[in-house]
Amino acid sequence: MSSPSPYQLDAWPRRERRAVAVLPYAMLALSAVLTVFIRDSKQESFLLDLALCGLAAVWMLCLYTLVPTWRERPAVRAVFFTGLIAIMTVLVIRDPWFGFFTFTGYFFAVSIPPGRWRLLAVAAVAVLTGTSQAGGFSTAAAGRVGLIVYLGCVLVNLVVAGAFTWFGWVSYAQNVRRAQMVKELSEANRQLEATLAENAGLHEQLLTQAREAGILDERQRMAREIHDTLAQGLAGIITQLQAAEQASDDPAERRRHLEAATRLARDSLTEARRSVDELRPEPLEQARLAGALRGVAERWSALNAIPVQVTTTGAERTLRPETEFALLRTAQEALANVAKHADATRVGLTLSYMDEEVVLDVRDDGRGFDPARITREPAYASAIAAADGGDVVQFGDTDSGDDWRAGNGHPAPPGGFGLVAMRQRIEGVSGRLQVESEPGGGTAISACVPVRPTGNSA
Repeated sequence: MSSPSPYQLDAWPRRERRAVAVLPYAMLALSAVLTVFIRDSKQESFLLDLALCGLAAVWMLCLYTLVPTWRERPAVRAVFFTGLIAIMTVLVIRDPWFGFFTFTGYFFAVSIPPGRWRLLAVAAVAVLTGTSQAGGFSTAAAGRVGLIVYLGCVLVNLVVAGAFTWFGWVSYAQNVRRAQMVKELSEANRQLEATLAENAGLHEQLLTQAREAGILDERQRMAREIHDTLAQGLAGIITQLQAAEQASDDPAERRRHLEAATRLARDSLTEARRSVDELRPEPLEQARLAGALRGVAERWSALNAIPVQVTTTGAERTLRPETEFALLRTAQEALANVAKHADATRVGLTLSYMDEEVVLDVRDDGRGFDPARITREPAYASAIAAADGGDVVQFGDTDSGDDWRAGNGHPAPPGGFGLVAMRQRIEGVSGRLQVESEPGGGTAISACVPVRPTGNSA
């Protein structure tokens, strides 16, 4: 047997209300028909019985059926039910078969709010129903046996009706409690959804702020580089040209100043090209991130004669431009560090697409280093400045062999400034950078960046 559909379940209360509204009139009509047949067969008058039936019908029709709002008024409800019980009592006294009608009094009794008044109403209907089943009040007056039969019928009806009323009361209270719990649960779910939506908005806002902060940091970095390279180079060119103009009487001195200006112009052009390349990464214009990484790895391997294994896992998809830019620059910086410092024989590059994040891993089997030493050494910027002048800057303890030097072609500290740049780039897109290395054990760099749909970019 198939389960009822939701529509059928919703329609059942309406059908029940219609049946309860019609059934008292139907049972009253049945009892009236029985009265006519039985009294007519005995050649007795039935006019008073029919008049009482009419009175009962009019009483129910006027005080209950036609004006539903009166049912909610305690005073009107009390008058209606008391009058109905009185009419039913007279009918049962005259004709016990009106028990077909008196049992419908339970329908009106249960419409009274739960409490002692409902119990009293149910008890009154139970007494009348038991009386009709016992054959009327005359049975109780017929002797000891008749009294026992009468009391037994009434007691059974009181117990059964009282038990069902109690169980209905408990069920009603449980339904009210369940409805309240469902309402509270719905409200809690609504608040949870609102909180989740608010948290999602805050998360999006934080990511947007982090991206804007990263863009601002990148602009500040480019401004510093332009000031320290191009602006200073152009100022040097102007100075050398002015000096050459003033040394017009000395051809050798004039030639020296012109050569210096030419050298500064070439250096400035190189710096300008490097800055343009950093602002507009060419590999990402020609391929997705995975393809761009493979192209960078192939060119780096051909230049440094070190094999690179590139692996992509997960479903490849398009990321935000700033995310792809940061991961590509991180890979380039990591490979540059390997070429400068690692003395490696092979390199592995893995790009992993996950549900909520994308991870870039760069591993080598080089000589490694102590990551903690990076924070203890002098600033790499000082080494760069010294290198421009051809001087040697020494880090660490000379007796222990920690002689990382910068300038005149000597290697710089392993990734000190590069690691900072990589970390800043990754953190600028709300990611995190992890470095694992030890002397003689190679180096592993992992960049993890959260993934958001490209359509939601601010």
